[in-house]
Amino acid sequence: MDMATVIGSLAGALTTIAFIPQVIRTWKTRSARDISLVTYLLFSCGVLLWLIYGILLQAMPVILANGVTLLLSASILALKIRDMLLQQQRLRAADQRTL
Repeated sequence: MDMATVIGSLAGALTTIAFIPQVIRTWKTRSARDISLVTYLLFSCGVLLWLIYGILLQAMPVILANGVTLLLSASILALKIRDMLLQQQRLRAADQRTL
């Protein structure tokens, strides 16, 4: 394995692993209130483009790192959207009780 592949693999592993604590925390607390929807939407789109780029270049470190990162960021994004929908339902229910 050449040095560029080693560095690319290490960089991909570290940046991917960095998302695991956020996924675990969001899952355990069942709250994504403090997570920015716009940030995760933009980030997930960027990671998807990196994944496509890696596929086009057939660069396995880029493909693996961005494939896993996309799954992790998409899971946080899904939890954020779920949290927003639940919050809207709670607000509607509260509004109906005050009528």
